[in-house]
Amino acid sequence: MGRVSAPQSPLFGSVADVAERLAGVGYLASTAVATTVYLADRLGKPLLVEGPAGVGKTELAKAVAQATGSGLVRLQCYEGIDEARALYEWNHAKQLLRITAGQGQESWDETRDDVFSEEFLLPRPLLTAIRRSDPTVLLIDEMDKADVEVEGLLLEVLSDFQVTVPEMGTISATRRPFALLTSNSTRELSEALKRRCLFLHLDFPDADLERRIVASRVPELTEAMVDALVRTVRVLRTLELRKSPSVAETIDWGRTLLALGLDTLDDDAVRATLGVVLKHQSDTVKAASELRLN
Repeated sequence: MGRVSAPQSPLFGSVADVAERLAGVGYLASTAVATTVYLADRLGKPLLVEGPAGVGKTELAKAVAQATGSGLVRLQCYEGIDEARALYEWNHAKQLLRITAGQGQESWDETRDDVFSEEFLLPRPLLTAIRRSDPTVLLIDEMDKADVEVEGLLLEVLSDFQVTVPEMGTISATRRPFALLTSNSTRELSEALKRRCLFLHLDFPDADLERRIVASRVPELTEAMVDALVRTVRVLRTLELRKSPSVAETIDWGRTLLALGLDTLDDDAVRATLGVVLKHQSDTVKAASELRLN
């Protein structure tokens, strides 16, 4: 069952190629982001991207997949996720039917060899990504939400890009996926996991980059409106809010103003649409006070 694992052929030719191709699918990457993505691709190392929610960590994986024509396999982590949801599980109902059908007609050894075979295996995201022969981006999203025990499951996958199924043997990747893990830093990940990855901290973009992102996603907005949006959002991020507005919410705000036919971001416009970027009443009250909205 084991196969020789081979590195994936490089997806990008240079740092400039990364930046250009990501921009081509609407993801404007800084030099640091483009460089780290290039190195992860060239070295065949998983990439761990940490940072606050809404800065584009998940979107980076999607953009790499889109820019390179790779398939995207996503493992969404959550509290309580286990091996059966991350790696694989057996189709127990189908196995039971097979055992029942074989009673009295064959030995248990024959039945056992059959029920623990490919036909009864249900691959989950990690095993699915390893078995793919086409270019693949493996996104392990919000790793910090999973229990510490799940990190142990990932060590074999991220070290050797292989999965051991006790009943079948070791399954190794014939073409290694580009693996990207995200974390919102709600808990510290283990050193063993971090050692296997390149690291990138992704924060909110600077004002110039955010203006370019908004302008590219909402090209109908005037330059003055884009500037006003970005300046207002950056003020909101300086406040001690429960949830600071993300770049995606800046974009949504711009689209909202267009949909309402508004061409200026005056107090009335901010008051009417603040719920697009702030999702907690306490944040809205605090922002209205700081922005002096009556």
